[in-house]
Amino acid sequence: MEPGAWANRTTVTEFILLGLTENVRLKPILFVVFLFAYVLTIGGNFSILAAIFVEPKLHTPMYYFLGNLSLLDIGCITVTVPPMLACLLPPQCRVPYAACISQLFFFHLLAGVDCHLLTAMAYDRYLAICQPLTYSTRMRREVWGALVAICCTISFINALTHTVAVSVLDFCGPNVVNHFYCDLPPLFQLSCSSIHLNGQLLFVGATFMGVFPMILISMSYAHVTAAVLRIRSAEGRKKAFSTCGSHLTVVCIFYGTGFFSYMRLGSVSASDKDKGIGILNTILSPMLNPLIYSLRNPDVQGALKRVLMGKQPPE
Repeated sequence: MEPGAWANRTTVTEFILLGLTENVRLKPILFVVFLFAYVLTIGGNFSILAAIFVEPKLHTPMYYFLGNLSLLDIGCITVTVPPMLACLLPPQCRVPYAACISQLFFFHLLAGVDCHLLTAMAYDRYLAICQPLTYSTRMRREVWGALVAICCTISFINALTHTVAVSVLDFCGPNVVNHFYCDLPPLFQLSCSSIHLNGQLLFVGATFMGVFPMILISMSYAHVTAAVLRIRSAEGRKKAFSTCGSHLTVVCIFYGTGFFSYMRLGSVSASDKDKGIGILNTILSPMLNPLIYSLRNPDVQGALKRVLMGKQPPE
């Protein structure tokens, strides 16, 4: 490159997000729909937190992890949906470079903790069902905190690695992001420098944040299934499986959409299908989690009723 060429380059200082649609008539409808979904998600997850806080029966490792999961869902949807709603109002959505990179970091931080927290919940179910005699000693309060701290540390390293790797890329234009939030694949498409290292980091990160946790969850539930099938009582088997059903449902939704988004090999091109998967990741999954965990759980249902009616829990 000739001397002075760098000085003459156009450097991107902001990105233009295309959002969910360019249809002007459809934007107000989408604004109302996703605002309602956001309020519902925030309300549902705060209700779960309140239920866990006020109900002594729910002061257990499983609900401690569930409370943290609700906090993560609140954070994850807040990182993406309010900016998306703001982009539905003006004709064009301009996002400063620093804001885009910050959103990228916090989204991957929170989603990454989600991944490993679901693994910790699977480990908790494994100990509760397969090792019931040593459960209370192995799952002490100190262990709860340590597991959450490990989840946060791994996710922080992963999110920081991707953020730094993206921040050193050159963006010379165009600056139009075909998505409703800043994420890795659509940003890769806009870079005018090599993204080979970024692609490798994305694959390694997806392996550590997705594949390995999924393997550990599968191993945990393989042991859980074997232990439950050894229970002679049909009622006992049903009770044991009922404590795992909600968690497995959340795992399937979370990892199903996540793998589709980040484990596709070959092209990193953005499309309308990616926006649909993004909605599942950022909105539908956090909105469904409170419903899934309360639908078939009488303890959570009872606690929620007491929270909504302002009653004190039984002594």
